[in-house]
Amino acid sequence: MPADRDRFSTATRLKALGEHAAARVYRVRARRRRGRLTGRAALLALVVCSLVVALAYPMRQYISQRAQIADQRRAAQQAREDVKKLREEKARLQDPAYTERQARERLHFLMPGETGFSVVDGSAYSEHTTDRGAAGRPWYTNLWDAVDAADAPKAAHAPR
Repeated sequence: MPADRDRFSTATRLKALGEHAAARVYRVRARRRRGRLTGRAALLALVVCSLVVALAYPMRQYISQRAQIADQRRAAQQAREDVKKLREEKARLQDPAYTERQARERLHFLMPGETGFSVVDGSAYSEHTTDRGAAGRPWYTNLWDAVDAADAPKAAHAPR
């Protein structure tokens, strides 16, 4: 009987109830933590999402402005190079020998007492003849004839 006595003793019952209650509380806590998002985590996720949304447009603007600044810097560098080339060209044009050489090459100028020659090549004539249209007339004559014909009254073109 001493075993029955221990089975129904108050201490034994309290111990069993405590273990049973502790196991139930542990199961409830384990279920709650597994299945649900805590309030702090939800608030943190909300704050992070808000920051991402709030900073997305300014970051896009920042990146596009940096690209525009880079483009402007490249354009300014190109302009500086162009100015440098133009200054060199201006300095060359101040030299009378360079101006004289350019006049001789491009404009076929001669100094007093020099004799100039022009060589006419046969290939230039064949290229010129391709500009002629029907009946060996220049193309612009054919064009104006077509414009005049289109502009003339229809009665003049009607068969009699």
